Amino acid sequence: MIADTTPLLKMLDGRFPQRVMFPRGAEGALVHVMEEFFDEWVARVMVHYRWHYPRSAEFASNKMANGNAEAAAQVRNWGPRACRATGTESATQQKAAEDEYLRLMSAAEKQLQSTPYLMGDRPTALDCIVLGGLRAHTLMDPDPAEALQAFPGLIRWARQDADTWDGTGDILAANRPTDFVRAVLGEMSTTYQPWVLANRSALHAGAKACQAQIYDESVSYLTRPYPEQSRQMVRTTIAAMAPGERRDLDQLLADYELSECFC
Repeated sequence: MIADTTPLLKMLDGRFPQRVMFPRGAEGALVHVMEEFFDEWVARVMVHYRWHYPRSAEFASNKMANGNAEAAAQVRNWGPRACRATGTESATQQKAAEDEYLRLMSAAEKQLQSTPYLMGDRPTALDCIVLGGLRAHTLMDPDPAEALQAFPGLIRWARQDADTWDGTGDILAANRPTDFVRAVLGEMSTTYQPWVLANRSALHAGAKACQAQIYDESVSYLTRPYPEQSRQMVRTTIAAMAPGERRDLDQLLADYELSECFC
């Protein structure tokens, strides 16, 4: 079974080469970096919203359990443990995670006023992962859905406009990324990068948990193999590029102090 979005999308790209979500070259590698952030880091915000808010936890657990009260209670008992494992146990991290997500969605709202998709005139894996979070979590669960009412353009895009692609268009070059891409890279250097590198070190040491300094607080995370495996997929994508082809991407990652993570 293929369970993660990244290999699923790459498999589909092989089947539908005219509509690839991971384009070739520096632009495709940049897409991979963006998708990685939302898939492996921003997902913790979905977990927090769903299980730390009683109304959302009740809604989601009953939906998952198809009305079975006993099963729903078991799911709700699991939720806080998932939050603890992904670093949103403290009130500081909960507030910071929400603020981070709303900054990202505000940047998306602004970008969609200029381009139909987050990296230009056609969708990529970045759009897929952002839409997945919106449709399956933050526009479904009642508490985050209320917070997102501040972004009507984003909501319209998620519910209808994103589905209107006619198969044409390009994304912006790696040496002139969209403002949304720049906003994401700015977030990554102080959040995703310290966490994923701490997770890597803990894996090598055989530790069950890792500590990372996130939003001025030392946070504990469950050590997990897959984030490191996923990070290595991005590194492999970049390493496979010719030096001249990756020049602009290398410079962009260096500008945002992300070279240690991906280069």
